[in-house]
Amino acid sequence: MANIHSQKKRILRAERERLENRRYTSTIKTYFRRLEAATAEGDSAAADVEHLALVKTIDKAVKRGALHRNTGARKKSRAARVRAGQPSA
Repeated sequence: MANIHSQKKRILRAERERLENRRYTSTIKTYFRRLEAATAEGDSAAADVEHLALVKTIDKAVKRGALHRNTGARKKSRAARVRAGQPSA
């Protein structure tokens, strides 16, 4: 642990930010699994809802800096392919 007061605060803040980023990435993975499950079942309405929630969450994560913009674009592209019924690479 650091001795400097501002560095102690920085360590605590970095941990809070790390956990927030983890929440975003975990939520994105969960929505992606739900999208795959809904598509596999053939439930078009549920797949549309999951796809919309996934894209919205990815956009928020990119805006907040939890994901790089290229990573966000790649994940959205994969989600669109899954939604269209094409196998993901």
